[in-house]
Amino acid sequence: MILAGRRINDGMGGHVARTLTEEMGRRGRSGAGARILVMGLAFKENCPDLRNTRVIDIIAPLQAEGAAVDVWDPWVDAAEARQEYGLDLIEAPKAETYDAVVVAVAHAQFAELGPETIRAFGRPGAVLFDVKSMLPKDASDLRL
Repeated sequence: MILAGRRINDGMGGHVARTLTEEMGRRGRSGAGARILVMGLAFKENCPDLRNTRVIDIIAPLQAEGAAVDVWDPWVDAAEARQEYGLDLIEAPKAETYDAVVVAVAHAQFAELGPETIRAFGRPGAVLFDVKSMLPKDASDLRL
């Protein structure tokens, strides 16, 4: 898959996207038309570096499925994200907005929010996928 002129790997990112959309389907929510929040875009936690980020490998298949994906990363420069990946970052998510929330980077700001606040970004019944196992095990619906 190609996004913003870059080849997208279907490895772990594709697995995350498929697992998420399968769980959403079990809950009666399709990927097409879904609103999904991806928390984090940086290569690693607490760092603004976008080089070699694999988070894009999660975002691209979700977008290809027809989902509206909002990306939130307080560490990343929004202009750089737009230039490198064609993504417009959001400044902050709103409560009860998303069908799924993906914690893709374990930034300290995200950990400080806690699982209740993160889950509250989702609508009732939204899927919370903790890719980085940042939250307590029982706080998320899916994790790697």
